[in-house]
Amino acid sequence: MKKLRVLQFCHGYYGPFLDCARQYASLFVDTPYQVTTVYLTGEADEAVVRGSASDEVIFLDYQSADVRGLKLRAIRDLRRICRERDFSFCIAHRFKPIYVALMGTALPVIGVHHAFGDYHRLSHRLFVHAFRRRLALLGVSNALRDDLRGPLSSWPKERIETLYNRIDIKTVQAEQVSRVEARAALGLPQDVWVVGNAGRLHPDKDQATLIRGFAQALPHLPPGSLLVIMGQGRLESALKALVGELGVGESVRFLGQIPNARSTFKAFDVFALTSDHEPFGMVLLEAMAAGLPLICSDCGGGREVVEGIGELFPLGDAKALARCLVRVAEQGVPDDYPKRVTEHLQKFSDEAAAEIFWRFPMLQAILAGERQ
Repeated sequence: MKKLRVLQFCHGYYGPFLDCARQYASLFVDTPYQVTTVYLTGEADEAVVRGSASDEVIFLDYQSADVRGLKLRAIRDLRRICRERDFSFCIAHRFKPIYVALMGTALPVIGVHHAFGDYHRLSHRLFVHAFRRRLALLGVSNALRDDLRGPLSSWPKERIETLYNRIDIKTVQAEQVSRVEARAALGLPQDVWVVGNAGRLHPDKDQATLIRGFAQALPHLPPGSLLVIMGQGRLESALKALVGELGVGESVRFLGQIPNARSTFKAFDVFALTSDHEPFGMVLLEAMAAGLPLICSDCGGGREVVEGIGELFPLGDAKALARCLVRVAEQGVPDDYPKRVTEHLQKFSDEAAAEIFWRFPMLQAILAGERQ
């Protein structure tokens, strides 16, 4: 019997992208397909091999500067890998791997997009139009799917679909330590009410609105309440200056980059995300797995994660955010919340994603061609 192989081609494994590779490899568990995951950038790492959950992992070990322009070396390398293996199709994450996969192979390609704006550039639109016969696209949320469909309005809608990001719920929950342990690890008092946030200190994450909303809510929150922000980035100095201007320096803590931050999320009483360009919001799922109430800006993919289970507020509206914080602090966690969270998380599970993936018309077309 012919061995069936799938090529998964990733730009790198930093940040959330290692788990993205795991997510897509998990789609082929208990199927006839074996998955070869290729990382364009990043040196070989055994922990990455394990985290990729693939049958084979290959590191091309390019630097970001090496894959600018025409990427001819990367195209040759991927072509060689394909000559040595008989792949049925390719799943490529982000535009550069999609470009290299289309230029370097004759495979059908499913391109997965994780950020807004990839086809706002004319050169990107012209490129994918040239390869549209063997290219289909996925966005990690409906908001991102619609961002793809807008500039590619002539494409059939069934060739640009949504497949939500997801988590291995049991694995994430097994990593998460108790509230007492988490607070001790983060150096937080055990007896205060804590608002948590995690993400790059970047304009897209809009922690400025988070700080303003917290400062407005603070007089109405339990005594000693804290805002804890995990992450680092170019806005750190500006955000710390804003904290000083608002006079809440004793109540806001910047913890910097925390390794495996999600393991400590039970340290928080509520998780707040104020992003204005959130393609999905994986951190929301991780906070939900910890059983935390959620507050999220009403835009992007974050809305789709939180809607029906958490609080939404208009983007950039610090007053509305303050009202949400006060309401959550006063009401606490409803008795039925753990059950509702468990049910809600199933929508973002590996099992749910696999069921949707194998029904996609784009994939059915690929498989039909393979059977001919």
